Amino acid sequence: MQSTTRPTDRTVQLMATCLCDAFFDDVARATVEVLEHVGCEVEFPENQTCCGQPAFNCGDWPASREVMRHTARVFDGSKPVIVPSGSCAAMLFHGAPLEFEKEKDLPTVQKLANRTWELADFLVNGLGVEKWPGRFPARIAFHRACHTRGTGSGEAALKLLESIEGLEVVPFGEAEQCCGFGGTFSVSFPHVSSSMGCLKLEHLTEMNPDFIVSGDMSCLMHLSGLAERGEKPVKTLHFAQILQTALHRHG
Repeated sequence: MQSTTRPTDRTVQLMATCLCDAFFDDVARATVEVLEHVGCEVEFPENQTCCGQPAFNCGDWPASREVMRHTARVFDGSKPVIVPSGSCAAMLFHGAPLEFEKEKDLPTVQKLANRTWELADFLVNGLGVEKWPGRFPARIAFHRACHTRGTGSGEAALKLLESIEGLEVVPFGEAEQCCGFGGTFSVSFPHVSSSMGCLKLEHLTEMNPDFIVSGDMSCLMHLSGLAERGEKPVKTLHFAQILQTALHRHG
């Protein structure tokens, strides 16, 4: 399960995720700025790769374990590991211990799992941040990614967003419904995935928000891609980008 112990070390390690590396480098930068604002020193292990989730979801656990062994070596130590993705964070603190249940490496993997935090969960439930400074005058629709269910991430992100001056979180129908991405699900079942995503888009846009916001880049990529192909482009942001922008508008 996710970490429930407040960290004593403000030096953290950032796992930027594959999507940050390939498509969302701006989210990685926003995450660093946000963490530094709350007094953290951010380390970035340059030999990090993937959390192993694609192989895990496909059922190729031997391959996933090899990736996870590398990740555990890269992030060895006692410092909190911060992940700006509910999906990748859940892979580290839930999926990895599951696939290592009968492996001799389980203690090492479990040690990493116990130090892993999704970004919003870390800020609110780890560090006790209750409000966020600055302004962000906009109406947003907040999508809760499926992988954050059962964790404190969704409520934590909303707590910070709703505290920002000028920001309005608008309600929409079937808020808990999946966006249809599901990692390799979208590859194995593309038509089902697209239909789910288009339905989700209908609900997300029914209140005409300025931005669709989430803590999972994979969901945002899926939704924006579907919207673009349907010639109904939408603006998407990771919540860390809103926190970063609000800081620049402080005072």
